Amino acid sequence: MDDQEFRRLSDQAIEDLKRSLFEAEGEADFEVEDSAGALHINFDDPPGKFVVSPNSPARQVWISALSTSFKLDWSAAKKDFILPKTGENLKKLINRLMNEQFGEQAVTLK
Repeated sequence: MDDQEFRRLSDQAIEDLKRSLFEAEGEADFEVEDSAGALHINFDDPPGKFVVSPNSPARQVWISALSTSFKLDWSAAKKDFILPKTGENLKKLINRLMNEQFGEQAVTLK
């Protein structure tokens, strides 16, 4: 995968995630901001911040959340960015991490 292909795939995945987050903003207390290609998800209660960003040199999408860094690789078979350790795609992983942040099943991303 070259830089252009990675950028296209990561932009598409992050844009899809952003749409799902905007749709879910009414379900729980969080705010989404798009800043230079990275998504910032801010939480008031409990306080916290997630950052989802493409990392072109590594050809990965990186997530900083819950004091941990998650690095997702592109899977041609699944046509999505996947966390190798769990097999979760980007949206499912963010959904799980957000609910861990809230301490309950507060959000369902579509």
